[in-house]
Amino acid sequence: MSEFLQHIVNGVSVGTNYALIALGYTMVYGVLKLINFAHGDVYMVGAFAGYFIAHAIGVAAEGYEPSLFNTALVFVGSMGVCALLGYLIERLAYRPLRDRPRLTSLITAIGISFLLEYGFQLPAWAGLPIEFPPGPSPRFFPELFPRTVWLEVWDVAFSNYDVIALGTALALMLALQFIVYRTKFGVAMRAVSFDPNSAALMGIPVDRVISITFALGSALAGAAALLMAISHPRIDPLMGMMPGLKAFVAAVFGGIGSVPGAMVGGILLGLSEEMVAGYALSSFRDAIAFAILIGVLLVRPEGLFGRRTSEKV
Repeated sequence: MSEFLQHIVNGVSVGTNYALIALGYTMVYGVLKLINFAHGDVYMVGAFAGYFIAHAIGVAAEGYEPSLFNTALVFVGSMGVCALLGYLIERLAYRPLRDRPRLTSLITAIGISFLLEYGFQLPAWAGLPIEFPPGPSPRFFPELFPRTVWLEVWDVAFSNYDVIALGTALALMLALQFIVYRTKFGVAMRAVSFDPNSAALMGIPVDRVISITFALGSALAGAAALLMAISHPRIDPLMGMMPGLKAFVAAVFGGIGSVPGAMVGGILLGLSEEMVAGYALSSFRDAIAFAILIGVLLVRPEGLFGRRTSEKV
């Protein structure tokens, strides 16, 4: 029983990270009907942004004393870098193609993904105060604070990493839910999602809403990257590929375009992975995500929280 409960804790911990990344997919799709396949690599950039910020403020220095301020600075800095990157991607790559066929934007998204992945593997440019690009070798994320067991119930250990990751993820999800459904910007976002042309006629700045939506989704990916990096400190330029694909599966599973669906889909995917790895074959851990995707598309293509819609042809 204790082993089963420990798998539940581990699955929820991983699932919350998938949920945060999936929120970026579902927000962008809800507004633009675009699958931003570069989103997983924005997640990777968030991890490296946190890595460089941590080194810049001395977190990795010998004798460093853990500080709540420094930890918050690393998190906010990483989310800010990702928000800026998301804004630039939308402004420079997607906006000029908005009136083109959707396949054009999809191919562009894949191109941006490869640009980020392999651009970060280039040798470092001489003369910069930091070693950037980081190169292909894996890096180890500095310890922002030591891991300790906060609670142990029925031989199930709850570390401070698990509690902080879950609490931070839930807080960010609730904040996003509040923004979408309780603020004027959220009303504008939903209006643009429903009909951008009518929203523009009503005086809503459509371009600004779309840009901020990209920035918000990218900031959540940066937070997910930091939460994953503190518990699994090995980072590399290709680390966003698989989590990005799995988060896309989570978004489809929950109902792409639905904020609660992304949350539930990410957590269920994390639990499924953990159970397969713990009780079946660990080598099938990554395969379960795509098995779930195939099953959802066959049985309920709109996802758990999605609604079936008709399309005129």
